[in-house]
Amino acid sequence: PDVSILKTAPLARLSFRGRDGALAAAGKGFGVVLPTTPLSAEIGTDRAAFWLGPDEWLLIAQEDLLSDTMEGLASALGDTPHALVDISHRQDAMLLTGDQAAWLLNSGIPIDLHLEAFPVGMVTRTLFHKAPVMLWRIGPDTFVAEAWGSFIDYVAGLLVEAAQELKAA
Repeated sequence: PDVSILKTAPLARLSFRGRDGALAAAGKGFGVVLPTTPLSAEIGTDRAAFWLGPDEWLLIAQEDLLSDTMEGLASALGDTPHALVDISHRQDAMLLTGDQAAWLLNSGIPIDLHLEAFPVGMVTRTLFHKAPVMLWRIGPDTFVAEAWGSFIDYVAGLLVEAAQELKAA
């Protein structure tokens, strides 16, 4: 009763790598300014950009916008050196909500998820037990956890197991 775990709808996911010269063009082509602050995200109406490293971003849009998004980025970037890869089928995401969502995630993530330490909008790559995940806080009690398709059942299973422990407590 204190937590909900739901699989999200399919999304278009792009891995973008580029240096300073490509950032403004990529933001213009994507429709959202790419964040330059570590552990942050920028949100648009139907898309989001996540800072994953000094020259790496994850770009997410509605699944039906993949073709238009790729074309917009290619047009804006032109000959500017960059790497842009469609990774839509590599990852899946789960939405975790509720008063105990942070507790549930902390069953496998050794990061302080209190609101003061991991505020709304913060994003990071980390491990959930042994699986690499990207964690994004979208509300005080709401998180999105992304994992590669080959790990998503493992992550989901461990989350359900932890939720059963929470229920029994």
